[in-house]
Amino acid sequence: MNDLVIKVLTSYKEDAFELFLLADPSYNQINSYIMESVIYGAYLDDILIATYALLPVDELTIEIKNIAVAENVQRKGVGTLLLDHAKETAISMGFKQITIGTANSSIYQLLFYQKCGFEIFELRKNFFTDNYHQPIFENGIQAKHMIVLSYSL
Repeated sequence: MNDLVIKVLTSYKEDAFELFLLADPSYNQINSYIMESVIYGAYLDDILIATYALLPVDELTIEIKNIAVAENVQRKGVGTLLLDHAKETAISMGFKQITIGTANSSIYQLLFYQKCGFEIFELRKNFFTDNYHQPIFENGIQAKHMIVLSYSL
């Protein structure tokens, strides 16, 4: 992925929204943070293949609200490059901590984030059952709780 270019998306991109839906199936949830977040896109040969959204929580912490990689390029290092870019960006903005949340059923994401140095920080009980109209199932498990992971910068 040497030719990957990551840059801020300065205008609304429908293809970015479609990518976000891979990680979060709720239009309402995405719309609740998309306009306030800084959105980054990863391009390969001028094609948007991945994206992530950063939103400050407070003066010390910034959250990755959504991170998504197109299915055809998953497991090829793009997600790791995005997380590294997010960490570098957060440092350049003066933040001391970066967080990311995922469902209790998102086994592969939990493994991936921890391999990238994130540690379990918080459990938001019933986040998905309280905030999503339709039940979400992954890996045969219902998404009920959000597990928040943190990385000290």
